[in-house]
Amino acid sequence: MRICRFNGGRLGLVQGGKVIDVTPVLGLIPAQNYPLPQKDLLIEALPHLRGAIEAEAKKGASHAITSVKFDSPVANPGKIIGAPINYKAHVEESKADANIGHGRNITSIGDWGMFLKAGTSLIGCSDDIVLRFPERRNDHEVELGVVIGKQGNQIKAADAMEYIAGYCVTLDMTLRGPEFQCFRKSIDSYSVAGPWLVTADEVKDPNKLDLWLTVNGESRQQSNTSFLVYDIARLIEFASSFYTLMPGDIIMTGTPEGVGPVKPGDLIEACVESIGQFSIRVAPAYA
Repeated sequence: MRICRFNGGRLGLVQGGKVIDVTPVLGLIPAQNYPLPQKDLLIEALPHLRGAIEAEAKKGASHAITSVKFDSPVANPGKIIGAPINYKAHVEESKADANIGHGRNITSIGDWGMFLKAGTSLIGCSDDIVLRFPERRNDHEVELGVVIGKQGNQIKAADAMEYIAGYCVTLDMTLRGPEFQCFRKSIDSYSVAGPWLVTADEVKDPNKLDLWLTVNGESRQQSNTSFLVYDIARLIEFASSFYTLMPGDIIMTGTPEGVGPVKPGDLIEACVESIGQFSIRVAPAYA
């Protein structure tokens, strides 16, 4: 099943090149009292809503994929979690390029740990990426996004895949510089997720997916998730050894080699095999 949010928060089922509006299903999500939980209620309820989504799709209005504005498939992630230097070839390019490493000792994800990105950095793929700091380098990083489906803490790698709701294509936009990653990667619009959520049952092996990125038609990144240093189960185990994972949390699993700068007006195309593909524009001016 491919679930999307579109046109300002409507819920859609993606089938046969169409987005079918199933927004009435949102009314079936159990009401919550204040204070609201730090999780995404749709993602948590999704296993119980599948039948209702399929039923609503038989009568919902359909739209061409090209005619809708895609929001982030997750509205309220409690955490956006990044996995640094998680492809060996990216480790090597980070060591070789001072603009990436910025004087840091590039070792391993096991040494560095993971990092959190602000929720306010998240946009959908129909929005524009708005760069800041024109005097500094802003880079693209394409990644497979993993969306957590149920609460878990200290999850063992052997059980980790049971905690996944689905997958999406993500961009971990990056301002290069001396600050910690959680600061310079948390700029508004520097986390992109889309175009939809592909439920976990639709993906045979997420550790064997091609992914690529182009800028203005020029190939920049091309790799496969089989080259992850920490595979998806290990990332879930690693992250949950430090903090509780909640429904709707997004794990950006790391980017392969080929990262590079973008500038205002550029067109980025990103794809992950079996998940989806999108184009996103860099806004014409810096913020």
